Amino acid sequence: MSEPKLRLIEAAETLFADRGFDTVSVRDITKLAKANVASINYHFGSRDGLLAVVLTRYIAPVNEERLLRLDQAEKTHGNKPVPLEVIVDAFARPLVTQVRKSELSERLFYKLLGRSFAQQDETLPHELETQFRVIISRFIRALAKTLPGVPSEELIWRLHFVAGAMVHMLTHGDCIQHLTQGSSGTPTMDTTISRFIRFSAAGLREGLEAPPQETKGPQGLLFDF
Repeated sequence: MSEPKLRLIEAAETLFADRGFDTVSVRDITKLAKANVASINYHFGSRDGLLAVVLTRYIAPVNEERLLRLDQAEKTHGNKPVPLEVIVDAFARPLVTQVRKSELSERLFYKLLGRSFAQQDETLPHELETQFRVIISRFIRALAKTLPGVPSEELIWRLHFVAGAMVHMLTHGDCIQHLTQGSSGTPTMDTTISRFIRFSAAGLREGLEAPPQETKGPQGLLFDF
């Protein structure tokens, strides 16, 4: 990839993350990238073409890792259902691992990723739309096996709510600190993801009998009851 093209992508990523997709203009991007206005049409065909590149760069690796983690979990458990928390972890954990591969700051990365996952309308590239269809199908199938008492339609909506909570967590994580005047603390994203997994699993499991609880026996050994 040429340096001028990469500068435009990186400028767009920074601005989209900080201000959202709708408010950033072509001129804003080219000014930050120190490029002329025509360069976006030259390299990407249009502003929407540039947006598609940015969305793909951030969403595709997360979705690919989600499927890889779910594949590994299903292989580990064979014919048995994958534990619910493991399924949710496969859905959410890639958010943490992918930030370490980005040149954006952690704050901007999560905001951009949150905005990207929320941008599921006519501007979503066909490649990503296809990915999301696969993600929904695979995770619903895994959830149906783990939660056989929940109807398929209900599972679809529960996963939809989980995805919405994830978008809010990513996009507005700094807002709660401001509104609570710091009472929410300053947890790492690993801690936040762990909280998210517990919260999401409880919602997905709602209405069903609680799973066995792990209890520590002698010498700290874990026993399932």
